[in-house]
Amino acid sequence: MDVVVTGIGLVSALGTLEKSWTRLLAGDSGIRQHQPFLEIEPQPLALIGTKPADLITLIRQVLADALEDANLTLPIPDCGIAIGSSRGFQGNLEQLAREGRRKKEEGRRKKEEGRKFPIADSRSPITDRQLLIPDSQFMNFLPHMGAIAAARAIGSTGPVLAPMAACATGIQSIARAVDLIRTGECQQAIAGAVEAPITPLTVAGFNRMGALANTRCYPFDEHREGFVLGEGGALFVLESAQLAKRRGAKIYGRISGFGLTNDATHANAPDLGGESAIAAVNQCLKRSNLVAVDIDFIHAHGTATDLNDRHEALLIQKLFHRGVAVSSTKGATGHTLGASGALGVAFCLMGIKHQMLPPCTGMNKPGFELDFVRCARATLVRNALCLSFGFGGQNAAIVLSGDR
Repeated sequence: MDVVVTGIGLVSALGTLEKSWTRLLAGDSGIRQHQPFLEIEPQPLALIGTKPADLITLIRQVLADALEDANLTLPIPDCGIAIGSSRGFQGNLEQLAREGRRKKEEGRRKKEEGRKFPIADSRSPITDRQLLIPDSQFMNFLPHMGAIAAARAIGSTGPVLAPMAACATGIQSIARAVDLIRTGECQQAIAGAVEAPITPLTVAGFNRMGALANTRCYPFDEHREGFVLGEGGALFVLESAQLAKRRGAKIYGRISGFGLTNDATHANAPDLGGESAIAAVNQCLKRSNLVAVDIDFIHAHGTATDLNDRHEALLIQKLFHRGVAVSSTKGATGHTLGASGALGVAFCLMGIKHQMLPPCTGMNKPGFELDFVRCARATLVRNALCLSFGFGGQNAAIVLSGDR
């Protein structure tokens, strides 16, 4: 059964779908110097606004845009949901913890001043009540509640999935939604991933790892220095081709196939042998009924870290002909972690729609012998491959094709 995309909602540091695409083709970047947290030094980030975004706000925005784009009206009771996020509500939970610590310190000061204030001894184990976090508020920030919020918004009582697969989350979410449609559990699904990852802990953690860039993001560049955190996400309306054509929906393209594997070797480094990643791409091509020469464009993961870019370039060189066009858009949008694959899928579909390839923004001196898209390129785009590689060795590949 063919599964097609009939609606796209997207937001990034470049803007919404059409604005992001226009700026992407122009070679613009949404990366700027920011200091969202006083305790952390200024650094390059790809913020959507002037301060870190709220996850639920982003989900509602891209969901509304996807539904409008697909010309759907509410409610949609039988629609499946597969919306993932690798960080989830971490920012909200960190804020709750900060508020709890502040209130506890305030209570300690009042106690020292001889005032009556009910608070546990500082040597006691800290509970949620001692942190003054209401149970209901905590429950709102469980990892799957973004997907649940989307289901509530559209009035769906269908299956709700909330995949978490590090940077492979977006593609894995789309794959799970395709399964829902192909198995007949539903004929429509909302799928993708959204991230609001700019939090003190996330920034400090990646800084401690030495993974973040000091100036900009330079994917596949000889002098690449790390990735830049970015906010955003993309959600898609997926439908069986029969339903889409019956209701006269516009079609961006087909989900031809996908491949999902895991290295099972290291927590935060790819297996440079690449066997599992190669297996994911081969699975994807086989399920798409395609071979490597059928791929016109590869939207690479391209994080601008030393290991990822080297690992990915070797994989592409091994599996594909030298003339296949390659680009990474993270130099423009930043690395949106779990949502990066969803953004990549959206840009692949826009490439198919407009027969244009987006440039590898930020790359100055190529560090590998591949056909990198240096500026927007008009060309025939029949089949596009989007790749994602996540911590824990998560490998994901998906092929988007023009509607037949």
